[in-house]
Formats: sequence, C-alpha cells, structure tokens
Amino acid sequence: MRQFALIGYPLGHSFSKVFFTEKFECEGITDACYQLMPLTDLKVFPEIWQKNPDLVGMNVTIPYKEAVMPLLDALDESALEVGAVNCIYRKNGQLWGYNTDAAGFAAGLDAANCPFPIQKALILGSGGAAKAVSSVLRQRGIAYLFVSGSKSGVGYISYAACAAHVSEVQLIVQTTPLGMAPALDACPPIPLELLDARHFVYDLIYNPLETLLLRRARAQGCITQNGLLMLHTQAEKAWEIWNT
Repeated sequence: MRQFALIGYPLGHSFSKVFFTEKFECEGITDACYQLMPLTDLKVFPEIWQKNPDLVGMNVTIPYKEAVMPLLDALDESALEVGAVNCIYRKNGQLWGYNTDAAGFAAGLDAANCPFPIQKALILGSGGAAKAVSSVLRQRGIAYLFVSGSKSGVGYISYAACAAHVSEVQLIVQTTPLGMAPALDACPPIPLELLDARHFVYDLIYNPLETLLLRRARAQGCITQNGLLMLHTQAEKAWEIWNT
C-alpha cells in the first residue's frame, strides 16, 4: 500500500485527507492511503521516512514549508524558484522537494476573472505560502510588497503602514493563518474601511470557505476569492509528481 501524508502543525483545519480519500474512492485507486501527521518538531522528520518504507510522498503546510528544505536531498526547479516546499517525493531513495502552491495560487487568480488590471499587490504574511504568491506575481509583472509583523527591510512594510498603500494596490493576498478554523473571529489588521470595488481580496484559507476578512471585504464591494481551488490544484499537481 503506497502511503502519502501531510505534515505541519496544527492540522485540524486541513481538508487534504478528505480530498485524497475521496479522490482515491472516486477514481478506484485501491493501492494508496493518505494520513495526517501533525508534527510539533521537525526533528522527527528523518525518522518518519525511516520507519515508513511505503511512504511515497508528503504535502507540507504551516509552519514547515521553508524549514523542511535543508532536510531534503534535492530540490526541483519549482521549489528553487519559490524558495519553499509544499510537496515531497521519495524518488530512487532520495527526498525531492517541489512547490505546487504557486500553480494553485495562479489557478485561483485566473478563476476570479478580475475585471480590472492588477498592477500592484500587498501580500499579507512572509512565510512559504507568501513566497509562492510572490513568485507568480513576479512572473506576471505585478509589483508587490510583503506586509509582515516580524520582518522588515526592502520590500516589507508593517501592518501599521498598510493604510498608506491600500489605495495604490488592486490585489491583497492573505497568506497567514489568521481567520482559519477554529479561530473564525480572527482577521488581519488592515484598514478594511479603505477597501472598495477597485480591490480584489484573495484569502488562501479554505476552511472556512469565507473568512471574516473575505466577508468584510465583500461587504465593502470587493471581488473575493478563497483558497479552495488553490488547494485542489496544488493537490492534483502533487499527485502528478508522485506518479511520475
């Protein structure tokens, strides 16, 4: 039985196991199973692979998309481009890291059919998912700033500085866990009152399907998009990788 898993912490919000279990059932895939592996410490990462010889691939989520990279044997071009890994494949005895988040984000961006041109963006957060977002925006010639509560320097602004930039951007991408189940009343501290129909707000969270941020943005007249299509797209890309 080929084994696949998701690592990260916490994992109570994740739909990945449901997605793959339903995929296996619908497509008649009987030689595979998918499980959640909540890890509080990456120190056990090598041991997991040693103890599970049938483990073929992993998805990686918060907070390990960057931290897991030094523990791998090789990195695919997708991971090198983004600077983060969300998919691992044991290939010929080596652990290869890939990034399928960028493709997932791009799919959601296109599906929204934004009626106005996007020239500038704010990316809320600065972790692995934010890096995938920035990779897609760079490829499309969209200027962006990271909004971070922990990092500073060129290309970064604080949440307190958001008000000075909101009117200049068309796209706001939320990549942090704020608002993810079970903390449904959490919302990034951005000036929502400055948002209007000239803004597209894309929250990578998919549980709940409409976060407090998206609900408030929609009330302001914004175009909104959740992360469900991104989840499905990146998962299908991972499945393609695991079966090459």
